[in-house]
Amino acid sequence: MSTHRVLVIDDSMVIRRTVRDMLPPGKFEVVEAKDGVQGLELIHTCNPNLIMLDFFLPKKNGYEVFQEIQKDPRLRTIPLLIMSGRKDEVTEKIPEPFEYFSFLEKPFDAKQLIQAIKESMEKAKKLASLQQQATAAAPVAATTDASLSDLQARVQQLESEVEQLKKQVNQLVSFIKKKLQ
Repeated sequence: MSTHRVLVIDDSMVIRRTVRDMLPPGKFEVVEAKDGVQGLELIHTCNPNLIMLDFFLPKKNGYEVFQEIQKDPRLRTIPLLIMSGRKDEVTEKIPEPFEYFSFLEKPFDAKQLIQAIKESMEKAKKLASLQQQATAAAPVAATTDASLSDLQARVQQLESEVEQLKKQVNQLVSFIKKKLQ
């Protein structure tokens, strides 16, 4: 039984098969997509543990698929490995350092593939951890914002009351001065 489902989105059947052959047998189930449209459909239906994405694809290119993944917080936590033989063209669209995904330059060997997969999984864990921290902090921030708003309203009310009291004290002082004369 395979433990990891790998979605390989690449228009080259040779690359898709090469990835399948390079991965340790029995540990990975490889699902293949030949273009960006099919790849996005499979991302949503096959629940991959890793997405290997060629940057130059027909129908919907790898950058467009990347952008779709980035829009969805759930998809963003799936380890992502972008592949291309033209790294300079990738970095034109997505500048280095690649913080939350890994890059694998084509052609590659089995050792480079395994290393890039490990790296993409580590980066995805880092991103998931940051998202959890942000989610945990959101209620605190909302509470803090609400508390701050309440405090500001209370301060305004107190300032208004102080102004009224000052007027009353001034009126009282004036009245006393008139009576003393």
